[in-house]
Amino acid sequence: MPRGKGEALDWVTRAADDVIRHHERFGSGDVITCASGASPSGPIHLGNLREFITPHFVAEELRRRGHAVRHLHSWDDYDRFRKVPAGVDPSWSEHIGKPLTGVPDPWGCHDSWSTHFKAPLQAALAEMGVEMEEISQTERYRAGAYREQILHAVRHRDRIESVLATYRTKPAASSEDAQEAAALAESVLAEDEATAGEGDLARFPFKPYCRECGRDTTTITSYDDDSTDLGYTCDACGFEGVTNLTTQSEGKLVWKVDWPMRWSVEGVDFEPGGLDHSTPGSSYTVGKELVKEIFGGTAPSYVAYAFVGFAGMQKMSSSSGGVPTPADALQVLEAPILRWLYVRRQPRQAFTIDFGPEVVRLYDEWDALTRKAADPAKRDAQVLAFERAMATSSAGTLPTPSSVVPFRLLSSVADVTAGSAELISRIVGDAGHPHEAVADLEPRLTRAMTWMSEYVPAEERTTVRSDPSARLAELTADEARWLSLLLEHLPDHLELDATTALIYGVPKLAHGLTLEDKPTEEVKADQKAFFNLLYRLLVDADRGPRLPTLFLALGADRVRPLLTPA
Repeated sequence: MPRGKGEALDWVTRAADDVIRHHERFGSGDVITCASGASPSGPIHLGNLREFITPHFVAEELRRRGHAVRHLHSWDDYDRFRKVPAGVDPSWSEHIGKPLTGVPDPWGCHDSWSTHFKAPLQAALAEMGVEMEEISQTERYRAGAYREQILHAVRHRDRIESVLATYRTKPAASSEDAQEAAALAESVLAEDEATAGEGDLARFPFKPYCRECGRDTTTITSYDDDSTDLGYTCDACGFEGVTNLTTQSEGKLVWKVDWPMRWSVEGVDFEPGGLDHSTPGSSYTVGKELVKEIFGGTAPSYVAYAFVGFAGMQKMSSSSGGVPTPADALQVLEAPILRWLYVRRQPRQAFTIDFGPEVVRLYDEWDALTRKAADPAKRDAQVLAFERAMATSSAGTLPTPSSVVPFRLLSSVADVTAGSAELISRIVGDAGHPHEAVADLEPRLTRAMTWMSEYVPAEERTTVRSDPSARLAELTADEARWLSLLLEHLPDHLELDATTALIYGVPKLAHGLTLEDKPTEEVKADQKAFFNLLYRLLVDADRGPRLPTLFLALGADRVRPLLTPA
C-alpha cells in the first residue's frame, strides 16, 4: 500500500520512501531488510537506543504500507574486550583482547560479559514493543557463515587497502566534520592502530584470535594465497600458530571491511548510524565504496542520528556505569512516552532526556497530546508521532493506565504517603479521579512512586512534621486568625475542590469576603503569606506539594494537631 496523498509527513515517512526506492532498485527478494547493530561491550544506554529504535520505526511504517519487512539486529559480540571499566576487578585485564562472548560476567549473573549487557536491553525492547530478528556475530563467524567473504576480502586486500588509504589522507571538509571525525568510535580507531606497520601484511583485513589464549593480540607473520594458511604470533602469550582460512574459523574481518561485507550478505536496505560514522574516512563512508568495489553490493539507505544527553539522574542500576539505560528510563516513563521522545524528533536532532522536574512536564505534554489525538480532525505530524509511539504491529497498543491521573498528582501524593499504593489510590479518588482499583492507575502509579523515591533528591522530598512546630507559639494576630478560620471550616472528610476553595478562601474570610468572592490585591498578598505559614507548620519548608494535595494526603485528623496552637 503506497503512502496516501495528504497524509501527515514525518522523518519516518520520508525514510520509508527512501528505503522502498532503494529496494526497488537494488534489493533482491520480496523482504525488505532494516538492520541495526551494536556491540554489548558495556551498558547499552539511551543514546545507543537510537540504533535500535530508528530501524524499528521505519520497519513499522513499511509494514503499515503492506511490505514484507524484517528488522535484523546484529550483536557484535565477537568484538574484542578492550578495557576493564571502573568498578570491575582489575584482574579482568587478563581477558582484554578476547571476544566479548569469551569474557566471564564479573557480576556472576550471566554466562558472559556480552550476555550481561544484552539481557536488560532485550527486556526493555520487549516492553517497548520492539521486535527484532537477532543474530550473534560470534555464532556466525564460528559457524563459518562468512568464510567465502573472508577469503574474497583477503584475495582483494590490496584493493581494500587502496580504498582505506585514500580516506586516511582526506582532510575533514569543515570544522564540524573535523570535530565529528575526532570523535570516531574507539573500536574503529583501535583497529587502524592495531593494523599499522610495514609490508604486505601490515593492514591485513582479517584478524585472528589466538588459539592458545583466545585473545586478538596477534601479529600476522605470513599468508599463503594458495593454501590460505595464515601464520601469526601472539604478543600476549607468545604462541605461534597457523590458522587456515578455508577450513577454520578463528578470527574476523576488521570492522571497516566487516560492516560492508554484511550489507552484501544480508541484503540490507536500510541501516542507521551515529553521526561519527558519516564523516570523511568513517565506517559508512568507506563502507559505501568497499561494498561496491569488493563485494559487488550496494550500501543501504542510511540515516545518521545525533547525540542523546541525560540530566536529572540520582540513582542508576549497579551495572549502568553512571549512564541511564532504557531499563532505567522505563522505571520512570511509560513505554509509549519513551518511544515518543525518539520518534517525534529528526534523528539528526540531538536532545536531552531529563529525569528531574522535566519528567512532570513531559507527562503533562503527553497527556495533552493524548487528548488531541482523540480528535480525528486534529491529525497532524504530532499526532502521527503519538500513534507511532502508542502501538506496534506485533505488540498492539502498549500499556497505559485505564484511568489517566496527572503524573504530578501521583508523584506528589506518593511523596507524602510513603509510597502506599492503596492510600494513593484513595486520595486520587478524593481528588476527583474516580477509578475502581489500584490497577487502573498502572503503569503510571509505580513509575511516579519510583521517580519520587529514586530520582528526586532527598532534600527536595517532603517530610511531614511528626510534632507541632514551635512556630505556633509565635503567631501574629493575622496568622492566628487564619488558622482559626481554617480549623473552624475544615471538614472531617476532605475532597479536592472543597479543600482547595477553603485554603485559598481563608484570607478572603478574614477580610469579610465569601469563599466565592474574587480576591483583592490585599487578599492575594495574605494568601501568599498564609501558604508559606502552612508549609512551615506542616513540612518545615517554604514550599512542597500543592497544599490541597498535601491536605488530602495527610487527612484532617493529622492536619489539625499540626495547625492547632497549644
